[in-house]
Amino acid sequence: MERTNDRKTAGRNEKKATKMDDGKNAGMGNRNDIVLELRKRVIACIDIGSDIQDDELHRVIDEVIDERNHDVHMPVYERIGIHKQIFDSLRGFGIISELLLDDEITEIMVNNPEDIFVEKRGVISKITDSFFSNEQLEDVIQQIAALANKRVNQANPIVDTRLADGSRVNIVLNPISIEGSAITIRKFPKDSITMKRLVEMGSLTGQAADFLKNLVESGYNIIVSGGTGTGKTTFLNALSDFIPTRERIVTIEDSAELRLHNVENIIRMEVRQQNVEGKNGVSIRELIRTSLRMRPDRIIVGEVRGEEAIDMLQAMNTGHEGSLSTIHANSAADMISRLGVMCLMGANMPLEAIMGQISSAVDIIVHLGRFRDGSRGVIEICEVGSVISGEIEINPIFVRKKGIGGSLEATGNKLIRRSKLERL
Repeated sequence: MERTNDRKTAGRNEKKATKMDDGKNAGMGNRNDIVLELRKRVIACIDIGSDIQDDELHRVIDEVIDERNHDVHMPVYERIGIHKQIFDSLRGFGIISELLLDDEITEIMVNNPEDIFVEKRGVISKITDSFFSNEQLEDVIQQIAALANKRVNQANPIVDTRLADGSRVNIVLNPISIEGSAITIRKFPKDSITMKRLVEMGSLTGQAADFLKNLVESGYNIIVSGGTGTGKTTFLNALSDFIPTRERIVTIEDSAELRLHNVENIIRMEVRQQNVEGKNGVSIRELIRTSLRMRPDRIIVGEVRGEEAIDMLQAMNTGHEGSLSTIHANSAADMISRLGVMCLMGANMPLEAIMGQISSAVDIIVHLGRFRDGSRGVIEICEVGSVISGEIEINPIFVRKKGIGGSLEATGNKLIRRSKLERL
């Protein structure tokens, strides 16, 4: 009898607790819904277009939360989190603002308001936070585009831009991105990664770094190849530190990312996308041709993707020694093939002539790779040789014998084209 009463008492207590929890959840509601509701109240209390100070905005947010607290009690931790979400949605980029502050995150991938992934130390994982509505995500997209005076709308649903810190941003609006508007942000470290730091990280050896230093100083034309996320731009930046300070440099990019610190005489140019009418665009090809009239010693093209490849090769072949660029490719040999195809897109020339152009223009290929553990490094450093039976010979100078944990080893092959080195 006593056990039966205990069970009844426990049952009543359980039902009571459940009822209290249900009441609390019903009163509090879904957090994103609460944030959205309170955000609308905050906007109604202020002139969102005015130059309201942060302190004043914080005060208004607190007042709006206090008003809601009269009806439903809000725990302190919940209040702090909701306040931050509202403030970030009005002043920053929502959850993206917090992710941008994490120096270990290298990539931010927003697939839709709920699905957000980050890459940290080479590993991609989904985060628990999200945007609280489609409207907030759309507002953030407009803020990001406005930073670079770019427009993103249904007439122009795909935009490449950058943030103030140089991070590269790609935006694709819904319904082009079917599950919701998408944002991909490639972050860059606050401090540029030097070649010395790359050696410390195991990306290449000191011997290979010294070899590349001599080549850059001597004016060898170098192309950095690799797959997506292998660190091509980072490596190109590190190589550029070896450029003599007295030289005049022109950089050409789709979205300005390069940061050359040791060069004073520099012109940075960036592609301009076409407007809604499909006019007023400025392509990489046009910028390469224009750069030839600027009396550059070297031309650095952030990335070659299409028909502008032929213009870059012609620039390398007409006295602009020491030029640098990057290309997406799976190997050094694949880079040669891809470059040939790109040239065919931009020139009415036989393939044999294009192979000759590549052979005479490009001196060195540095191919980067990404390993299973997320680390990145130099896979091979090759010299571009002569055209034999319609194909370009490749002379491997350094090759990584193993993947993870393997070091870059000299093959013992000697550099064949030594004329530029001997001019030093």
